[in-house]
Amino acid sequence: MIRMGRSSRTEPSNETNYQGQPQQQETAPVYQYSSESASPSSRAVTDSESMARDIKEGRLSGFVGHGTTLTGETEFQAMLRVDGHLVGTVTSDSGTLLVGTNGQVDANVAVSSAMINGTVNGDIIATEKIQLGRTSRVIGNVQTPRLLIEDGAVLEGSCNMLKAREASEKQETVAEAQYKAAELARYEEESMKNVETDEYLGTTDDDENEEDD
Repeated sequence: MIRMGRSSRTEPSNETNYQGQPQQQETAPVYQYSSESASPSSRAVTDSESMARDIKEGRLSGFVGHGTTLTGETEFQAMLRVDGHLVGTVTSDSGTLLVGTNGQVDANVAVSSAMINGTVNGDIIATEKIQLGRTSRVIGNVQTPRLLIEDGAVLEGSCNMLKAREASEKQETVAEAQYKAAELARYEEESMKNVETDEYLGTTDDDENEEDD
């Protein structure tokens, strides 16, 4: 697409030089044609640069391109983008699933976050949030504590937010309790080390005093 966009931009200039028409008559059509042909190319370059940056910085851990079909169990960590066809199961404890406009996922999804702009045939469970774009079509049940649906999105299935929110709050409570327990254990360990150090220093001082006597 980028190469086609570049060739389409060069065509008006060649035609202009060949025809030799007056500048006032050809300014408007040449300007309109170049603006129409440049916008898809610039968008493609922007998407490519953005994707390359995400891969370099570790935000994008997987990509299913347009025209590609992937079948099986898919697990990822950071972000998985689907512009092709994904069949099977999709799971990630802390990752984000991004389905493009031309993407299709025929699978049950269990992730942290899901941003859907294409088609998903299956249930979606997201521990943080689900976002359905205006071009999205989801045939299945969704479960998440936060749900954002744009105008034009299609959702055919049930939505369970209370159960997901309770589960999310429970996980946060458990995580907070584990953090406090770890902090308390670390504090007690440091206190024991300080006591042992004080006892050692006290014993050393007593030995030095006895030697002086």
